[in-house]
Amino acid sequence: MRLHHICLALVLLSLSCQSAPNAAPSGHVNHVVLMWLKDPTDSAARQKIIDASESFRQIPGVLDVRHGRPVPSTRPIVDSSFDIGLVITFKDRASLDAYGTHPIHAKAARELITPSTRQIKVYDIAAD
Repeated sequence: MRLHHICLALVLLSLSCQSAPNAAPSGHVNHVVLMWLKDPTDSAARQKIIDASESFRQIPGVLDVRHGRPVPSTRPIVDSSFDIGLVITFKDRASLDAYGTHPIHAKAARELITPSTRQIKVYDIAAD
């Protein structure tokens, strides 16, 4: 398992153990998206992607959308090389599946995300 996979798994495990109100209840799915921009200094492209991700709240079955930057770290287990991180919580697996082809998501992916990124990693995690 690659180092960034281990780090991500540990972060997500700690998030799933929280009793915070935004923790995903059983049956919900967390869709974790890490993006590396073609130009990491392009703050306009970053903001457009964040703004587009906020529109995902309109997609049926999307319960929550969070976005942020990596936390810099010198710990070898931490991968802080990505530029934008999203965590989208879905009601269930069917909602996640429908999201992929929903017009709001498809437009954002086609017009903003794909042209602005050089790499994207996605992790889908079912809450126990």
